[in-house]
Amino acid sequence: MEQRTQIGYLVGGGLKENFRVRLTVSPQEIQEGAFVVIQSGHWNYYGIVTDIQLGATDPRFADEQTEVRFPARIAKALHGQTLYANLEVLPNLMLEVGPELDTPEYKDWQRKIDAGLKDAPRILPVKNIPPHHAVVSLSNEGDIAEIFGKDEKGFFEIGKTREQGHPVRINLNKLVQRSSGIFGATGSGKSFLTRVVLAGLITQTDVSMLVFDMHNEYGYTYNPPEGGNAAPGLKDKLESKVKIVGLGRGKDAMYQGMPPNINLEIAMSDIQTGDIEILSRELNLRETTSTTLAALFSRFKENWFHEFMKLESMPKQKDADGNSYYPDGSLEGWAESAGIHPEAARGLHSRLSKRVKELPYIVEKPASDGVSQIVDALQNGLSVILSFGSHDKDLDYLLVSNILTRRIRKVWEERTNDYHRTKNAAVLPRPLVIVIEEAHKLLNREMASQTTFSTIARELRKYYVTLLIIDQRPSQIYDEVLSQLGTRISGWLGDDDDIQSVLSGLSGRDALKGMLARLQAGKEILLLGPWGVPMPIPVTTQVYNDEFWKKLKAGKKEKRSSKEINDELGFFNQ
Repeated sequence: MEQRTQIGYLVGGGLKENFRVRLTVSPQEIQEGAFVVIQSGHWNYYGIVTDIQLGATDPRFADEQTEVRFPARIAKALHGQTLYANLEVLPNLMLEVGPELDTPEYKDWQRKIDAGLKDAPRILPVKNIPPHHAVVSLSNEGDIAEIFGKDEKGFFEIGKTREQGHPVRINLNKLVQRSSGIFGATGSGKSFLTRVVLAGLITQTDVSMLVFDMHNEYGYTYNPPEGGNAAPGLKDKLESKVKIVGLGRGKDAMYQGMPPNINLEIAMSDIQTGDIEILSRELNLRETTSTTLAALFSRFKENWFHEFMKLESMPKQKDADGNSYYPDGSLEGWAESAGIHPEAARGLHSRLSKRVKELPYIVEKPASDGVSQIVDALQNGLSVILSFGSHDKDLDYLLVSNILTRRIRKVWEERTNDYHRTKNAAVLPRPLVIVIEEAHKLLNREMASQTTFSTIARELRKYYVTLLIIDQRPSQIYDEVLSQLGTRISGWLGDDDDIQSVLSGLSGRDALKGMLARLQAGKEILLLGPWGVPMPIPVTTQVYNDEFWKKLKAGKKEKRSSKEINDELGFFNQ
């Protein structure tokens, strides 16, 4: 085992503040975010460096350039006695390691554990503090493995520590038990990081994934428009495990010139009034729209959209007695009978006719049941990437993602309830992760209560469905949704509001703010728990290249039942 490198000793601090460590090495040897171990008796304390500060026993010694006034030997001696550097260390975890190995005390300690007279050591949040002058060292590879997991099933190497290059792993089985998020400003390498995580989930776990690929980046090899290295697609590397879904038919549904595995068309009967309400901003709808939609559903039920689109605006006519009336099939006649102002009905009809009905993937009767094909693929352990192709407007993304996710949610709830009723493992759904880009468009304060996604984040883990949200503006995501994220992985962020949002609800967030703002864009990320990783740590991320894929494909998994998969992932132990 690699020896730890001692860097200093504890001189102050407490549970409500950071530990203060006096450095015994040059401050240039330590980086912000370094993972350190404080050893004290039978306990190890683990934390990260959040600040490095220079100090002096007297301010005059710091102000005076003694190396100019005195010979080098005397100046060096003065520096050693009067000038120093301190670390601020955010303490996160503690672990009982027992007495020194191979001593009688250690054997007695181990005997009590084996006999059940003492609890086995486990990693705990910091509940006490080490004494003054406890030794502080840089962690070794064994310390990192102790906290973040060893090279074994379920643990995926997301990157390496910045100082010594030790592998840092995330627990993928725990990651998928709660919704999670990947954040980073534009240009921070967020898309490459997302590919790394998605590849890990597909190859190292048995979950299925539904990826809403708004910008057509993840299926086949992606060549950045600004130039740079091409990014291999998940379909290119994992042909048998990934299905590509194209929106619509024909050329519109092509994915980088390739025909999709599944064509998805939306039946008019699948559009609910709530789907239109979430498009209020995109369609510039009036405040009276909800009343009009409610009246339409009351009259036409599930076929409200198709029937509404059949209505036409017609002027009043007169009967033989000279009485004015609206003819059958007129928009105004329906509005009058429903108690809706004709102008409100005409305005909504015009917007839906021009903006929604004309979408080529909205049809009265789809040629095939694309939704059922997607559900079957997900239930059979495949991952599905939905390409929006040329339909890249926000309206397309909001409408399709909400409709499809609502249908999938219904299936997963029904199958889970069937399992609890019958105890038949064959009907239990496979764990599902729904991946959404530009998450703030679906999960902002205005939209969160109207879309299916906020419900998934809050409630659907009991039905084995969680979210992986990807966004460059986390401050625009509803606080209630952010609070449900069990794991957050963030690249560089420059906006204070975005930084505050990513760190919201986490202990020590004030100490982590500067660290997040100073990450090296495109190369470094900050892992934040407490679910997929037990404590915060900055790492140098995996490089997404052929070597990365070679390592991933080295191991293969046996096919197992949904019940075995759910048991391993811990969904029954929540």
